[in-house]
Amino acid sequence: MLHLPILRWGKPYRSVNQVVTPHFRTREPFVSMSQANVGMIRRDLLRQADARARLQAIPFADLVAMAGRAAEHFLHDTLPLDPESGTMQTPEDYIEQVSATTGAPFSNVKRNMLKVHGVLSKVTEVLAGLTRGLDLTVLDEGYGMVNGQMLSFFARGDAMGVVLPSNSPGVHSLWAPATVLKMPLVLKPGSAEPWTPLRMIYAWIKAGAPAEVFAYYPTDHAGGNEILRSTGRGMVFGDVSSTRRWKAEGRVEVHGPGFSKVVIGPDLADQWEQHLDVIAESIASNGGRSCVNASGVWVTKHGDRIADALAARLARVIPRPADDSEAMLAPFADPDTARRISSMIDADMTGESGTARDASAAVRDPNRVASVHGGTYLLPTVIRCDAGHPLANREFLFPFASVVEVPAADLPGCLGPSLVVTCISNDPAFRARFVASPHVDRLNFGALSTTQIGWDQPHEGNLFEHLYARRAIQRLA
Repeated sequence: MLHLPILRWGKPYRSVNQVVTPHFRTREPFVSMSQANVGMIRRDLLRQADARARLQAIPFADLVAMAGRAAEHFLHDTLPLDPESGTMQTPEDYIEQVSATTGAPFSNVKRNMLKVHGVLSKVTEVLAGLTRGLDLTVLDEGYGMVNGQMLSFFARGDAMGVVLPSNSPGVHSLWAPATVLKMPLVLKPGSAEPWTPLRMIYAWIKAGAPAEVFAYYPTDHAGGNEILRSTGRGMVFGDVSSTRRWKAEGRVEVHGPGFSKVVIGPDLADQWEQHLDVIAESIASNGGRSCVNASGVWVTKHGDRIADALAARLARVIPRPADDSEAMLAPFADPDTARRISSMIDADMTGESGTARDASAAVRDPNRVASVHGGTYLLPTVIRCDAGHPLANREFLFPFASVVEVPAADLPGCLGPSLVVTCISNDPAFRARFVASPHVDRLNFGALSTTQIGWDQPHEGNLFEHLYARRAIQRLA
């Protein structure tokens, strides 16, 4: 059985306390992870300032070059997995291991691997978008002249703690630029996806970054909370209930459900069939497991027809073996989770809050839960419902979406908070309402998938502004 160590500021450590994660299909033990307790984490994090000093001494330009090399190492090289035992990991091993514990098809893992590679290899473009083109060599001294103006920035903390999820490797691209921004990382991996952050760390180390600026703590819920409490800046992934306590605390950036949506404006309502492909892509890409996947389609006309056509289109997305190049759906590592989600949907369907119809039931197996290829899957589901129905604004970890028909005058006010909105409309006045909305984080105009991300645009929040604050500065000439 494989073993993953703790990294205590770059030094591997094997703990007596270990937790075993099984293979999702066979349920046989697959990997054991050394566990860090709260006391260890608290002691180690007394050394955050030392790690920060190591990164601060490296010129920004050198860190950018390291990021480029780390991108190639991550994508192509054989890297350490457990240095103590000499276990190494090829790219092919990585893909199979991520799939073994998360159930993600090989094709999805490869796609997300390229996403991480892309952020590291294009980090100058990413940071230019975050900083509006600021010359970040100003971070080398903390102040400098930029376009004839004296600027100064200071770090809001000595390290960033990140509590990571298990749903998709692609989320790791969100914290990937932190090392270039001279911020040490303290990572708590997800129990089912510990592979990507560890591989990223070793890619950075091979690229020349000091090992002492990375900490990796497989740990329990209490350990994750200690990481967020004890680091100056934090980032947490999870559902609404698990992240609620951090929502009001500015030190911690919360990444929860996206409630992303596709909207068809009244001017293009009659051309809805032309946009089925982009809507289906928005819902089903990456197995529906990303916060940028659309979970709602809001229209002003033809709601019933759109729901039925979309259900028929998504019914083509079927469970396939993990190594099938056309596989898109991911099984649930815990079969009970799939059954519980399906039961929640059915309970809401039969409730008394508005009307709802499962448009997918007529074009797929009536049972939403499918056990095949050694895994338990949730089949794509399209719900036609009213705006006030509980399922109108829900998000689940599979291709799920509601189709809601509302008057054009109610948009976008009726949408609620949305990480991404794809607004398919050519009407300037209709578009302007979305531009003015404070509840839309990312806005796509035209038939762009909600999952299409631009390197030069912040995804959710702004990592640079999260890690750095600007101070007023002046000097006597």
